[in-house]
Amino acid sequence: MRRGMDISQWLRLPQLGESFPLPTDEPFTLQQALAAGVPHRWLNDLTRAGLLRHPIKGVYLPAQLPDSTASRLACLRLVMPADAVVVDRHAGWAQGANMLLLPNEHLSALPIAMYLPQGRGRLRNKLADSGERTFREADLTEVDGVRMTTPLRTALDLGRQRWPEPALTALDALHRLGEFSVEELMSEVDRFKRMRWVTTLRHMAPFTDGRSQSGGETVVRWRWRNLPVPPPEPQVAVRSEGRLAFVDVGNGDLRFGVEFQGLDWHTGADNEAKDEERFDWLRTDADWVIEPVWTPDVYGRHARIDDIILDGVRRARRRGAA
Repeated sequence: MRRGMDISQWLRLPQLGESFPLPTDEPFTLQQALAAGVPHRWLNDLTRAGLLRHPIKGVYLPAQLPDSTASRLACLRLVMPADAVVVDRHAGWAQGANMLLLPNEHLSALPIAMYLPQGRGRLRNKLADSGERTFREADLTEVDGVRMTTPLRTALDLGRQRWPEPALTALDALHRLGEFSVEELMSEVDRFKRMRWVTTLRHMAPFTDGRSQSGGETVVRWRWRNLPVPPPEPQVAVRSEGRLAFVDVGNGDLRFGVEFQGLDWHTGADNEAKDEERFDWLRTDADWVIEPVWTPDVYGRHARIDDIILDGVRRARRRGAA
């Protein structure tokens, strides 16, 4: 313990700050604490007092840091075995495919998908969702000191799901990173022959398109593609009188499009006013039929996206005939 340090100076604080001799914006290890002169028993006392959290053996972090995917990954980075690999949606998220996290996972973190090579068993702690997996060297990359699967290998893993819509959502999100082509993705599918749900990957890979900017747009595009109407395209450019806009999913020949309204970007007075002005321009000046849709329209038992698309196509055709 360093001369002059006294745990009582911190116990009186609402949260740990500059006087604490360890980082307050990132996790630290027991060994780092001991080297800084903070004995083990003080760490226990600070944890009991609610000033520290102790999420995994040998790692502590100030309680004011959120329990997020980022903070969990930072904790694991300090103690993970050298051959551990972050996989699936967390590997994609760490490399920029933010929409791979589950709804509200940025607010309520889930265990990090972190696997060991075949024959090494699994990690056993509450921060990791673990198991064994076989990797090639080309499947792996390193981001901020953490080994993880490349966007291509992550796509090959997340594309092997039971249902086509979440598989295509993941493929689109990873393709959007610009690290692999659809042709490269398709050429790797046979590596996973006879593995679970590889038929989903084989079927969905050719439809991968990173121009989709959200999972909702991907699902709208997929549902539209399976209807007996002219096919859709993501992010259709619309130009009129010197102005340019992009429709989430649409068909330029029909001049019909669907806009997916996510809550983060399309609620609140300012956002709603901007949307209304944009839709009015698309409908009046550019002569498009535009249908805004929300999450309940696209997902779940009561989704009505098919009917919305079919009705929009009918209205677009009637307008053309008139």
